[in-house]
Order: sequence, then structure tokens, then C-alpha cells
Amino acid sequence: MKTYMAKQEDIVREWRIVDGSGMPLGRLASQVAAILRGKDKVTFTPNVDAGDHVIIINCKDVVLTGNKLETKIYRHHSKFPGGMKEEKYGRLMERRPEFAVYLAVKGMLPKNAIGKRMLTRLRVFGDANHNHEAQQPKMTILKGGVK
Repeated sequence: MKTYMAKQEDIVREWRIVDGSGMPLGRLASQVAAILRGKDKVTFTPNVDAGDHVIIINCKDVVLTGNKLETKIYRHHSKFPGGMKEEKYGRLMERRPEFAVYLAVKGMLPKNAIGKRMLTRLRVFGDANHNHEAQQPKMTILKGGVK
């Protein structure tokens, strides 16, 4: 049995729009990460960057289930002594919802050079307006929204 290995000239990239309204943050991020990786294509090869461009709209309407708005914490460090900064996801989602979705997708991509290249094809917008109409993106319906 032969194994198919995708070549660079076989890669066809599309532009896709994903609507994040009503979707749980983790479910949205995992499905977008699969599209960025190219796992939804029959030509998927793990060591080849063959994913599509993804535009996520309506990030301000993404849902965090359970008690995560009060208990989940975003932490970063300024690299100075005592420079740990903490922010609850409830505050982060009202202040910068695009950044919260970006971080969730980034955490689900490979932690190597291919993963960094995949992340450059992600565009995140808080509302339904985006500036990529010239690329003629196709609307993609994801499974698993909150009822």
C-alpha cells in the first residue's frame, strides 16, 4: 500500500469565513486549528503546511461555558521582577475578544515553525465586518454551537 505525500505544487489554499457567534471558545478553536492545519482535506500530510486561510467573525459573541468567565485566568509576564500580570477571562472577553480567540487557536496548533506559519493565515475580527472581500471567502459552517 502506498502512502500519499503532498507536494508543494499540490497545495491549493482557499479563504474561509467562520462565524463564532454562539460557539464555545474551545470548540471553535479546535475546529479552526484543524482547518489551518489542513486536516479536513484528503491531501493532509502532517509535515506539510497545506491549510487554508481562515477569517473568524463575531468573536465578541463567543461563549465560555461553565464558570470559566470568573475562574479562567489569562497570565503573562513582563520579564521584569514581579511583572506577572493576571486578568480574568470575563474582563478579557469584554476588552479584547479577538485576542482571546487568537490565543485559543494558537494553543491548538503545533509548537514549531510550521505552526507559526499556519498562524499567519488566521484573521480574527470582533464583529461581522472584515476587509478581505477581495479574496472571495466561502462561508464555513462549524458543528457544535450552544443552543
